[in-house]
Amino acid sequence: MSDPNAPPLNPLPSVVWLLALPVIAMEIVLGAGAQGLIGGPEAVGWRMRAMEQFAFSPRVMHWMLGTGQFPPGHMARIVTYPFVHASFTHALFALVFLLALGKMVGEIFRAWAVALIFFGSAIMGALVYGVLLPQAAPLVGGYPAVYGLIGAFSFLMWVRLGRTGANQYRAFSLIAMLLGIQLLFGLLFGGPPDWVADLAGFVTGFVLSLLVGPGSWGRVLAKLRQR
Repeated sequence: MSDPNAPPLNPLPSVVWLLALPVIAMEIVLGAGAQGLIGGPEAVGWRMRAMEQFAFSPRVMHWMLGTGQFPPGHMARIVTYPFVHASFTHALFALVFLLALGKMVGEIFRAWAVALIFFGSAIMGALVYGVLLPQAAPLVGGYPAVYGLIGAFSFLMWVRLGRTGANQYRAFSLIAMLLGIQLLFGLLFGGPPDWVADLAGFVTGFVLSLLVGPGSWGRVLAKLRQR
């Protein structure tokens, strides 16, 4: 028998809303500007200006490292780029993944751990992207951070499969499928090699889950004692 007082949609953890709302707000403003509803004629270019202001640029990173100058505005790009997207479709897919994976991970991980995985994966994804591809196009979009949540989800699956004695490599089927699709689209249609940042985000999310997941640190210590 169904509960008449149950909410029509499964509630999301509050930390997931806090991460998703900036993306939603940004798209509302940029979309309204593009449609001419606000901002006048100049609003048509707001998305490009937002990308110029908030995107992570490998060239800027290397300029800062080479000159020893670290302006706060440029430093902030490493955590602002996940909230700006190249198009509405780009933002929509990132948002869907964020809400779905954030719910699954956020129902088990503590709120601060979800936020740490999100931003830690975004930061590490950008750094790896910048180091390996110093001349690449600026990085925008929430995919490296979302892939970090995929890493956390894969960690949960890895633990669950280990407890049941099943093949733990099945935990990585989702990331293998997504990266395979991404690489295929890249080969067919071209585009920036931002899969490098996504993969780095996934690895970061998985590794951080070993440390901040529920009972993870005790599990790691138990494994070390067995050696």
